[in-house]
Amino acid sequence: MGKLTTHVLDTANGCPAKGMALCLYRGSKLLLKAKTDADGRVAAPLLEGGALKAGKYRLEFGVSAYFKASGAKLPKTPFLDVVTIDFGIADAKAHYHVPLLVSPYGYSTYRGS
Repeated sequence: MGKLTTHVLDTANGCPAKGMALCLYRGSKLLLKAKTDADGRVAAPLLEGGALKAGKYRLEFGVSAYFKASGAKLPKTPFLDVVTIDFGIADAKAHYHVPLLVSPYGYSTYRGS
């Protein structure tokens, strides 16, 4: 059974990004709004089983709101506000894991396992 998961690591502070808001879209359709837990993850898969379909997806992460709430000193206009990751699902029966490693001034992502 296929599934889509994510987690967020705060690389500036060396910890999971607890409480970061995220949204998942398929095309222009909003599928899910969630917040990360104490481990920087969303408790359940974002999509699984028949809800996961091949196609183009977008994850949007509320990075500046998270860092502001954590007490980081950001400029009035933060360098990163919302980090958007556009990705594709080719095999709806596979596990797709989309991690985000983020600081106020940079981020990285990859297809995890």
